Amino acid sequence: MERLLEVDQLTKVFSLGSITSKIKITATDNVTFDMKPGEIFTLAGESGCGKTTTAKMVLGFEEPTSGTIMHQGKVQGNNEKVWFTEGVQAIFQDPFSTFNPLRTVDRYFFETVDNFGLADNKKDAIRLIDEKLRAVGLTYEEFAGKYPSEFSGGQLQRVSIARALLTDPTLLIADEPVSMVDASLRMSIVNLFKKLRDEFGMSVLYITHDLATAYYVSDRIAVMFRGNIIEMGSVEQVLMEPKHPYTQLLRESIPEADPDSRWKEKVNLSETEEQEYLRTGCRFAGRCPEVMDICKGVVPPDLLVNGVLVKCHLYQEQTADRQLVDVEMQS
Repeated sequence: MERLLEVDQLTKVFSLGSITSKIKITATDNVTFDMKPGEIFTLAGESGCGKTTTAKMVLGFEEPTSGTIMHQGKVQGNNEKVWFTEGVQAIFQDPFSTFNPLRTVDRYFFETVDNFGLADNKKDAIRLIDEKLRAVGLTYEEFAGKYPSEFSGGQLQRVSIARALLTDPTLLIADEPVSMVDASLRMSIVNLFKKLRDEFGMSVLYITHDLATAYYVSDRIAVMFRGNIIEMGSVEQVLMEPKHPYTQLLRESIPEADPDSRWKEKVNLSETEEQEYLRTGCRFAGRCPEVMDICKGVVPPDLLVNGVLVKCHLYQEQTADRQLVDVEMQS
């Protein structure tokens, strides 16, 4: 199978405000990407860029306004909600909100085993649970009978991943999985995703604002801004040689030891999110250091530049010149 997940022109429009003064916000605008089996693909960008909305639609938690989602050749439709529970599982940002603080964590595992008919008896269930816990560096003895408060944030996130593994999913969707984990433990979680890919052939849709972990864990990456994918390609190309001005600013915004670094200067919002979503033309034009007149009124096309998709007017003339040269060489 060449593609495990195909997302095609996925659009979600929300209505905000009162009945008398409603405005429509396009949270995702024709988002298109695909994933291969055994690949870690990242959706990256600041808060409010549309990456979590995209994930919710892939999971079936939100209905797309338009566009299609296909997983293992099956199209998600209004009457086909069950497919994602069969081959797709999710890990969320806050592991403590995943579990009821008044219930022992192991009860969730046994319920999952029962609901999916994964074991014939309790002994087999314990064996299966222990196997999945060991895959994330824990054991059944370490967690049996314990409440969520008895685990650290990093441990509980590992428990969440182990629970997701019970059904042997082909795709794991991880939405900001390390943002609420201590910095010293983040790499252990990120390394776990690489292990799941390398040892079990699992694909991971990794959603983050953290470019450092994205660079470390990803095979390919799509950078989002206000509902658009503005740059997409291999993680090396996109993050080491960024072409879109927004991606360049994101890279420069990674905090440095120097307190006078460009972090505050470069990342301050010049407009509200709402204004940027409603902007005509390029939604990044209000902050872009390379802004041109065309950017303020014309939506930039998706251009392929050295194997990287870039949504930017800066490369339109360059791409046109290259195509002209190719035509002349062929003639």
